[in-house]
Amino acid sequence: MSKRRIYLDYNATTPLRKEVKAAMIEDLEVFGNASSMHADGREARGRVETARRAVGALLGAPPSGIVFTSGGSESNNTVFQTMRRLGAGSDGRVLPQGRTGIITTAIEHPCVLNSAAYLKTLGYKVHFLPVDEEGKIRMDVFKAALSEKILLVSVMMANNEIGTIQDIAEIARLTKAAGAWMHSDAVQAVGKIPVDVEALGVDYLTMSAHKIYGPKGIGALYIRKGAPLFPLINGGHQEDGLRAGTYNNTGILGLGKAAELALEDLPRYGSEIGALRKKFREGLLARVPHIKINGHHEDVLPNTLNVSFPGAEGEAMLLSLDLAGIEVSTGSACASGSLDPSHVLMAIGVWPELAHGSIRFSFGWGISEEDIDYVLETLPPIVARLRAMSTVQSHA
Repeated sequence: MSKRRIYLDYNATTPLRKEVKAAMIEDLEVFGNASSMHADGREARGRVETARRAVGALLGAPPSGIVFTSGGSESNNTVFQTMRRLGAGSDGRVLPQGRTGIITTAIEHPCVLNSAAYLKTLGYKVHFLPVDEEGKIRMDVFKAALSEKILLVSVMMANNEIGTIQDIAEIARLTKAAGAWMHSDAVQAVGKIPVDVEALGVDYLTMSAHKIYGPKGIGALYIRKGAPLFPLINGGHQEDGLRAGTYNNTGILGLGKAAELALEDLPRYGSEIGALRKKFREGLLARVPHIKINGHHEDVLPNTLNVSFPGAEGEAMLLSLDLAGIEVSTGSACASGSLDPSHVLMAIGVWPELAHGSIRFSFGWGISEEDIDYVLETLPPIVARLRAMSTVQSHA
C-alpha cells in the first residue's frame, strides 16, 4: 500500500480545520452548562449564541431561525415528523380533509426518502418525482403534482453523488403559491455555493458541520418565522423547546467556527476548487476512453465529479485506488455496504452495470494540482487492467 494518501471523498466528510480544532479545544475549558444561570453557565451560553450568529450569517438567516441538531438526518427527520403531526389526527391517522400530499424527488438523501416513505405508510400521498438525465427535477411533473392538497415539498439543493444543483428559488416560489411548506436539504451545498434562505424563499433548510470542515454529530435546521415545528426530541427547554437535551457546547462551537471560515472562503471556493475539478475532468477525458460524466454540465457543485467507467467494476477501482493511496467513493457514504446500484444514478437513466462502475470524486481544501496529476497518472492503468479482466461490455 502506498504511503501517500490523497483524500478525494470530501462529500462524505471533511477533515477538521486547524482553526476549528483550536476553538473546540479552547472550549473544553468552559465546562458550564449553557442552560445554567451562574457565571460559568452564562459564559457557555454566550459562546453558543456566538456560534448561532455565525451559522445564521452563513445562511443569510436571523439567529433566531437557527436550531442546533445532531446533524442533517435529525434536521430532515424533524421537518418530516412535523408534517406527520400537522396532517394527522390524535390517533396518528391522516386527516382526510387536510393537506396530505408530500412532494420530493427520486434522488434525495436516504433520510429524506425513508422519512417520506414512512409517511406514505400512514396514508400520506407521496410523490417521488423523476429527474432528467442530468439530475434536474422535471418541472413539468412537479407543476402537475402541485395541488391544494400538498403539505410539504422537500427538494435537496445539491445532490451528494452527482453534484447537480436544483433551482430551489423557483421551486420554492411555486410551492408557496400552492400554499405548501418548502424544505431543502442543503447539506452538500452550504459552504460550496452561496446559500441565502431569504433569497431562496424556503421555510426549512438543513446543514451539517462535518461537510464544512467542522466536527461530526452537530448540525443546524433553519426555520422561517411562522413555520410550524414540533420537536423530534422532547424534554427540557433548550432551543426554545424545539430540541431538548444538554447543549453540545464543543460541537456547537466547532460548527460556529467552521461556518465563520466557510463564509470567509466562499468567494474563492468556487474558483479554486472548481479549477481542480476542471483539471481532473479534462485529464480523465483525455486519458481514459469511453467514460461517462454524470450530473449537470453547468449547474453542478464545484467540487463534485461522478464518472462511470464502462467495463470496470466500481468497488474494484476503489480498492485499487486505495492501495495506491487515493481515497474515493462509489456513491453516498450512507449507502456504503449496499450491493444495490446507486438510486441516484438509476434515476438519471444509468443502466445498472454502468452504475456499478461509477466513482465519485469530491475535492476540497488541501488538494493540490500535484495531487490531481498523481491521480491522473494512477487511474488510467487501473481502469485498463480491470477492463481487460472484465466480461462486461467495455464501452457504452
